[in-house]
Amino acid sequence: MDQPGYVILSRMSAQLRATQVLANNLANADTPGFKAERPIFTSYLSRSRSGAGGGADETGFNLDRATWRDTQRGPLATTGNPLDLALQSEGYFVVETPGGERYTRAGRFTLDQTGRITDADGNAVLGTQGAPIILAPGDSRIEVQGDGTVRSENGVVGQLRVVRFADQQRLRPEGARLFATEDQPEAVARPLIVQGAVEGSNVSAISEITRLTEEVRQFQFATQFAEREGDRLSTAVDRILRRRS
Repeated sequence: MDQPGYVILSRMSAQLRATQVLANNLANADTPGFKAERPIFTSYLSRSRSGAGGGADETGFNLDRATWRDTQRGPLATTGNPLDLALQSEGYFVVETPGGERYTRAGRFTLDQTGRITDADGNAVLGTQGAPIILAPGDSRIEVQGDGTVRSENGVVGQLRVVRFADQQRLRPEGARLFATEDQPEAVARPLIVQGAVEGSNVSAISEITRLTEEVRQFQFATQFAEREGDRLSTAVDRILRRRS
């Protein structure tokens, strides 16, 4: 393959990656606490010597560098469920998983059979003491205050642990709701928790569809260029063979 072919392949690879990220955003437009992602591309400039004068040719290739996360808060939806909790401040709830502590803003919680507050996957929500928050069988009136204190008619049950990170971009997504990191979390001293509400995804479906349509169109243009380049090479080979024969 000649150099134009490699250039267009790098472009097609970049467009494919952008399309995949946008499709994932759209798939999670209704996922509580989901944060949209954006790909980051850069250009690699290749220099080579050519021609009798030894001049330099420059060729640019597209490279997929990274993906950054839009950490803007999503809209709040009122549900009235006492275990639906939304953070109006920075930070993440902490849950205990088989792989260790994980972090989430998807506050759609419930009670399991033992009275533990858990997330949608059954992971226990942790309190400030590092242990799961467990309600007694007779607790029926659940109140969660703005600072994360959990109360029932029998008194204080515990306090939800809310943490923050110096660099949120270093958080690694696990599924659509959880994040993992090796960075040390910092406690949020004054979290603002809203009971009976859930933070929605910060994905705007209309904006994502518009972006996705443009990315698909660009991919189609790149594909057409690759086809024309293939036809050009095939025609050139045929001409060379006819001359030799």
